[in-house]
Amino acid sequence: MRMAVLGSGSGGNATLVKCGDTLILVDAGLSAKQLVLRMQMHGVAPEQLDAILLTHEHSDHARGIDVLLRTRDIPVFANALTREALSHKMKSSIPWRIFRSGQEFDLGDLNVQAFKIPHDAAEPVGFILTGNELQLGMVSDVGHVTHLMREHLRGSDAIYVEANYDQALLDQDTKRPWATKQRISSRHGHLSNTQTAELLADVACEKLQVVMLSHLSSDCNCPELASRTIAETLSQRGLDDVSVRCAHQREPSGWIEIASKATT
Repeated sequence: MRMAVLGSGSGGNATLVKCGDTLILVDAGLSAKQLVLRMQMHGVAPEQLDAILLTHEHSDHARGIDVLLRTRDIPVFANALTREALSHKMKSSIPWRIFRSGQEFDLGDLNVQAFKIPHDAAEPVGFILTGNELQLGMVSDVGHVTHLMREHLRGSDAIYVEANYDQALLDQDTKRPWATKQRISSRHGHLSNTQTAELLADVACEKLQVVMLSHLSSDCNCPELASRTIAETLSQRGLDDVSVRCAHQREPSGWIEIASKATT
């Protein structure tokens, strides 16, 4: 299994995941033009996608779907409330595939589990993607850590999770009004570096190889601070060999290989 983050942040989120012969895109929040360009950088044409999975309807996670699918027939998997929130915005005929939050289904060589997460959207979800005896947990845009999240993320070989802000930098920020800062740090907003570190400390196990930190704020966080906070916490758990990386808004990551530690 491998993944490549095409971009992550308030300007748009999208991640390629490949397992066996199956290739999917999780979220499509960049413009269609950028999605195509960044996929091409990874040797992928949009027509090769087996599906697009949506975590929720916010534009930074779904912006590119309409234009991308005007001349392409790519199934879009979403729950009913996410589809409802997006349908009126779409001019293209979207081939929706509706799942229930909490449902498990097969998608080619991948098994997909969708589970509810707290965020200010219609019905946001995280995903557990399993294939080739490997597990990738994906949680983006979540306001607080829940028991359900912990249970699903435990046992993951790789975890994609947001680390949106540093609490001290958010408190010191003078650009955002108080109400916006309250929304960000609310129970339906985003996770701080500390909250993400505490989550990972709780769910990480000896199988964990890669943590990809996503949705970093451009001015209330920085990759060095976020990665150091998480790496130090994992080290305290005796997990010094976990690769902690940060996704970027302006440039995609390379392909990140996820393989059993027994074979690495």
